[in-house]
Amino acid sequence: MAQESKQRAWLRRVIGLVRKEILQVRRDASSYLIAGVMPLLLLFIYGYGVTLDLRRIPLALVIERSTPEAETMLASFRNSPYFDVVVTHHRANVEDRLVAGTVKGVVVIADDFADRIARGETAPIQVIVDGSDPNTAGLVFNYVQGVWANWLDIASIERRGTVAPRQTIGTVVIDPRYWFNPDVRSQNFLIPGSVAIIMTLIGTLLTALVVAREWERGTIEALMATPMGRSEFLLGKLIPYYVLGMAAMGISVVTAVQVFHVPYRGSVFALLVVSSTFLIAMLSLGLLISTITRNQFAASQAALLTAFLPAFELSGFIFEIDAMPRPIRLITYLMPARYFVSSLQTLFLAGDVWSVLGPATLALVAISTVLLTLLVRNTRMRLE
Repeated sequence: MAQESKQRAWLRRVIGLVRKEILQVRRDASSYLIAGVMPLLLLFIYGYGVTLDLRRIPLALVIERSTPEAETMLASFRNSPYFDVVVTHHRANVEDRLVAGTVKGVVVIADDFADRIARGETAPIQVIVDGSDPNTAGLVFNYVQGVWANWLDIASIERRGTVAPRQTIGTVVIDPRYWFNPDVRSQNFLIPGSVAIIMTLIGTLLTALVVAREWERGTIEALMATPMGRSEFLLGKLIPYYVLGMAAMGISVVTAVQVFHVPYRGSVFALLVVSSTFLIAMLSLGLLISTITRNQFAASQAALLTAFLPAFELSGFIFEIDAMPRPIRLITYLMPARYFVSSLQTLFLAGDVWSVLGPATLALVAISTVLLTLLVRNTRMRLE
């Protein structure tokens, strides 16, 4: 009976602390801004500002001799959503524009283009791109290849085989298919990663300011005077912000699906499991920072330096982890965002692939356990 009475008293204290924290959240507009406004703002910035796709690329098309074949090629480029085409008949007219950067590429259709096609020979086109920006240069080249391949398909059908089908080797025809992201939209890949980065920042900031605010306002002294233990104090701080963080996660996922039209193929259960383990890790890190710094400004700066920046750089969101030096790759295994980014991308694009989600969730559980242990050890229930 005594043990049961102690448990009830412990539970009452935890509930009381949670209610106190909820009332404080309701009075403090910054928590609503962090959990409600910030995820939407950052998601719109990442969703519309960060993309690996290009549209309306300025491209110069040099047609050395006007022929029906060259005109159909011109129509193919003009019908492409990727290019804004400028036509000329001499490459010398566009060389200066390429150097100046007003065009990103030059496609040259030689004067013997139609003659070679009529003889059934290979009729190549020349592609000149500005290599000062390798990413843009690669995209321009790939887009031109796509237009060229489509033109070959159409021309082959119209001429009943007089033009060689694209990518034909003997009797084998390469027919590329894209799994998980058939539209090859970079947003479908980047936005789930953006959600992970946003939740890293939000989860850490939500609790990074909590205890620091208590120290600055002096209300921590009243808390220390109450008959409560360390576990009750920490649960009272973590539970309300866990609920706020999961609400922010829900807002982000709904926005990704409804506004940016990113497909979601996973289950709600898997999303809750992975998100919960990740959010616990981030809330624990934020509360640990808050406990150590005891200052809101210092806590917010520490949250940016220890959570947001490493997550952005080392999670695989933008930069490929396999391309990093080995020591940096080893460091990425300590980043919770690494596992959350891959998990969200899997849930959105592939579904419940537990061969990916399982190890990632276990890694997040291990990181959460370490952070909670450090948090408990650094939480002192006295003023000194």
